[in-house]
Amino acid sequence: TRDDSLSLLSIYAQYIDTPTTFEITLPTEEEFKNICEEIKVELNEYHKLYNIYLRYDGMNNLRVINDVTDGKHSVVKVDKKIIDLLLYSKEMYTLTNGKINVAMGSVLSIWHKYRNWGLDDPANAELPPKEKLEEAMKHTDFNKIEINEENNTVFLSDPEMTLDVGAIAKGYAVERIAEYLINKGVTDFLLNIGGNVRTIGMGKDNEPWKVGIENPNIEKQEEIPHIEYLKLSDMSLVTSGCYQRFYEVNGKNYHHIIDPETLLPGDRYLSVSVLTKDSEETFVPKSIISKPLLSSIILTMFLPISWISPFTVAITILTPFEEPLLTFVLIPDTSTQMCASAPS
Repeated sequence: TRDDSLSLLSIYAQYIDTPTTFEITLPTEEEFKNICEEIKVELNEYHKLYNIYLRYDGMNNLRVINDVTDGKHSVVKVDKKIIDLLLYSKEMYTLTNGKINVAMGSVLSIWHKYRNWGLDDPANAELPPKEKLEEAMKHTDFNKIEINEENNTVFLSDPEMTLDVGAIAKGYAVERIAEYLINKGVTDFLLNIGGNVRTIGMGKDNEPWKVGIENPNIEKQEEIPHIEYLKLSDMSLVTSGCYQRFYEVNGKNYHHIIDPETLLPGDRYLSVSVLTKDSEETFVPKSIISKPLLSSIILTMFLPISWISPFTVAITILTPFEEPLLTFVLIPDTSTQMCASAPS
């Protein structure tokens, strides 16, 4: 049981281009502030290292790796946090047969530009030309990323390739910060970085943490902000959807999650949430689930999910109907079983 004198405190901030919340139970506000300052330092470092848009003095980040000089990339010596992320990305690239690919920067940057242009000038918003996307896709071979673990260097051998770790950076950072807090002896906390939620221990009144799944129906968010609430302890919940980052072309919304097969935003679901037990669960390989697998899975939600078959996870799928349809997908080691039910 937990000491009743402990108090729950929370803080809100902005890191890795996304809203971030810490909720931690500690004896005093001073200890909370100290821990939060440490978390901020860690998150700020991840934010800078994984940034593909800005450079920072005295730091070689992803932007520096992506830079081209005299028609080619340079060999860049980087922090081990970048090496570790890219090695993990390589595992995910192999595991998903290329569906999760941080080397897709050339394609994603095109969509990013057109989305920004469309938001700045909605009347003239347009889609990227298909041939432009197809040409960019020729420069997304992960094997052209040369990672030297001994020297901590990275080199992109394709001069037209760029990295974009948006598919996994937030989930990866959540897991690293969770490990940091556990190692500091913190036993009760909730981290939320842009929908990547990690819970350890208990929340208010020594009860499991209450976490809501946001309503993806923009028109009804004010009336019904959440379509489901879960009580979680020692679990991770990751939600991703098409209702926050998008722009409109000819009356249709185009969001930021791109299918690498069609090179277009997926349109099968409004939102997907993935829930897993903590890494102590013996039915999931610890070497996998202790890493931010959730964020990687969630960003393939518009693709077939048969590749997840080595793991056991639960997925909530919200379809674009008048009322959300909750579909629970259980994926055992050897077979796939689906069962759907309307909300009660």
